[in-house]
Amino acid sequence: MSDDAIFMLNVLWFKPDGGAARYGEYMKAVWPVAARYGGRKQESYVPEAAVIGELDADLIFMVQWPDRQSFEQFLQDPDFQAVRHLREDAITNSLLIRCRRSV
Repeated sequence: MSDDAIFMLNVLWFKPDGGAARYGEYMKAVWPVAARYGGRKQESYVPEAAVIGELDADLIFMVQWPDRQSFEQFLQDPDFQAVRHLREDAITNSLLIRCRRSV
């Protein structure tokens, strides 16, 4: 893994009445595009309870990218632009946090 790799933490809150299913449609459509730029989804997690602090998200996962430029190219891809509305149709709120591996 390159030292330039970045990790995007995704924290999602789904819309009631089908948001999770719509997000599944988005994921199916977006992963072939992300893969073109080296995007690799890590494991997904469903939060059970916040032990310290407050977090009531529906889904948390990390995506690894080779570098920041690859992620930015992905965002500009016309195929991503064509399906990004599926994400917005599925969620009420989200956090997207760029991270790097700790030394």
